[in-house]
Amino acid sequence: MAPDTRTSTDFEPSPAVVVGDTADAYFHRAAAVLRAENLNPTVVMEFAATRGGILCGIREVHSLLDRVLPETEREVWALEDGVSVATGEVVVRIKARYSTFNVYETAIAGTLSQSTSWATAARECVDAAEGIPVVCLAARYAHPAVVGHLEYSAIIGGCTTCSTAHGARMAGVQPWVSLPRGLILVMGETVRAAQAYDKHMAQEFPRVIPVDTLGDEVEEALNVSRSLKERLRAVRLDPPQNRGGTTPDLVKELRARLDLAGFSYVEIVVTGGLTPERIREFVEAAAPVNTFGVGKFIASSVPSGFSGDIHEVDGKPVAKRGRIPGVTQSRRLTRIL
Repeated sequence: MAPDTRTSTDFEPSPAVVVGDTADAYFHRAAAVLRAENLNPTVVMEFAATRGGILCGIREVHSLLDRVLPETEREVWALEDGVSVATGEVVVRIKARYSTFNVYETAIAGTLSQSTSWATAARECVDAAEGIPVVCLAARYAHPAVVGHLEYSAIIGGCTTCSTAHGARMAGVQPWVSLPRGLILVMGETVRAAQAYDKHMAQEFPRVIPVDTLGDEVEEALNVSRSLKERLRAVRLDPPQNRGGTTPDLVKELRARLDLAGFSYVEIVVTGGLTPERIREFVEAAAPVNTFGVGKFIASSVPSGFSGDIHEVDGKPVAKRGRIPGVTQSRRLTRIL
């Protein structure tokens, strides 16, 4: 799990969530009926996973509930971000007056569902990489309003870092950065762009240079290596699919030619359309990849799904059909509020 060096403001709910605008409308109508009937029982609601995965979203749910629940008459238990959960396992339990949180059921379920899907997809890639670092490059595949949460979730799932400052701050890591291809195209030459980047960027920023923009990948990598020498951290491979994409054989050739030229310290980063299956192709072929960058696969993962069910009303065990009445026993839940 990522170190807990994050700022609490990154996980605070938006005004739209707090006022209930993101809730399914029927929750507001139910609340209006209960107010009219002068009913506000203490209920126990549990959120359970509809499929297994790597849990994420708890920190955000904690922030929401801490904001909206009164300081008295509230009890919240939960698992931690980053733990594996089984199908049907309870991940959050809330005990409070129903009117204090009923309109947030949608937000809680949605937060857990999306965040867990991102974390689980990231873990699939990390497992496929068998120890080779995986970075999350998914920001361009998601709405900017959720990018930070996406990248935080991916890091919870095992990615070492991500591409934006927002996501990196939320996860307590440094963002992963390479020289953008746009700079190469504007300057007209890979080596020239790499030299300018090296000249003007602070030394603590690793020099990671794409070598697939204008010329042959191996030649570009050797030219950049000769220019930047020990200041070059890595070269990045992501040629377009209509030019064959990146293959294990290309990585092997590039590694051999870099080594022969005395640049064994230059790492190779592979990005572009990677999935767990594609990552396994490189691993099984023993291609000497130092880092994988994954974007769309994580961003487009199918939401995991969490059900919110009332299991107790004013101390009386209840449940809808198909559920067991009463509080679900779980030794893994820890009280967080």
